Amino acid sequence: MAVPARAVPGRTSARQTGRRSVREFVPADFVVPTLVAGPRFQIRPITVHDVVKDYGAVIGSLERLRGRFGPEWGWPDTEFTFEQALIDVAWLQKEGQLRRSFSYVVTSPDDEQQYGRIHVAPSDDPGADACVVFWVRDDQAGTSLERELGDFVEEWVTTAWPFEAVRFPGRDEG
Repeated sequence: MAVPARAVPGRTSARQTGRRSVREFVPADFVVPTLVAGPRFQIRPITVHDVVKDYGAVIGSLERLRGRFGPEWGWPDTEFTFEQALIDVAWLQKEGQLRRSFSYVVTSPDDEQQYGRIHVAPSDDPGADACVVFWVRDDQAGTSLERELGDFVEEWVTTAWPFEAVRFPGRDEG
């Protein structure tokens, strides 16, 4: 089920045209958020400078992440290396620069610890404009921080981004 987001005047969605649009993911005049602060975390775009902390977060949560994302996305690979992490993070940064998808790190307010990631991408579902996934490290899974982040992300994406409907795979089913 897609979560309705606020309507964007003058924007034709893929749903309205009845086909997958080749248009831009977000309007050219949309200002992509660069820093969002929550009560116990901050969210900012991922960059190659995050690779050490990001690799640690992924490796420390490898089995859970593979169980959650592996079957559909093939990530993280069983042979996930630091070099592969650097390639992945650089790719995510470039996707954001091209405005094709947006990936964020979730860190402690002082930016010292990485808690996880958020990805905002076009949806393959014709009933939604965007697909949003997020994950937290194993030591944060099932905690109040993960629940708080989930609530925060849903509110943030459905109110601050220019989407009519958003999917949250793994979070909005059943």
